[in-house]
Amino acid sequence: MMGISGFEPTFLVGLEAVREAHGPSLAALGGRRLTEFALVRFVEDGDWYADCPVVLNFEGVQVEMSHSKFDELSIDWNTIDTTAAISGWEDDELTPAWSSADERLEPFVGQELREVALLEWHPSQPHDIAGGTIAVEFVFDTGRFHVANALDENSIELGEAPVEFVRHPLGCGAA
Repeated sequence: MMGISGFEPTFLVGLEAVREAHGPSLAALGGRRLTEFALVRFVEDGDWYADCPVVLNFEGVQVEMSHSKFDELSIDWNTIDTTAAISGWEDDELTPAWSSADERLEPFVGQELREVALLEWHPSQPHDIAGGTIAVEFVFDTGRFHVANALDENSIELGEAPVEFVRHPLGCGAA
């Protein structure tokens, strides 16, 4: 999909579906160090193509997250080859490629993951179409970030999540 080797997302909707399918595996990342990450950027201008998955590697365990539509989240494990070229791109003007450059994520490389949580959006407005969307939060000693749904694409946000997110800690797999 999207010309990304190994990327075959399985989208889930809602807290319980994501927690049931991926909660234990996400919690088991606790105690591991973030060793690398990869995002798709355009070679020509360096812009992040936020429709593509966010790939985080924790000492050999790779988690791949991608948001779609208003409420879908796919989490996959060890399927994407970020060393393979992205092929079959429809736009002749831009060339997508995997990149390990991102000023938000770079400070976390080498840091030990302390906790993972699922964040569930509970808006103050009753008819917010983003209600119920799920983000994944990664907590380190030096700070935290979460990968969220930016209404049909990914976003990466640093620090404490907005108060509209209800935090559901998954714990830590470290002994």
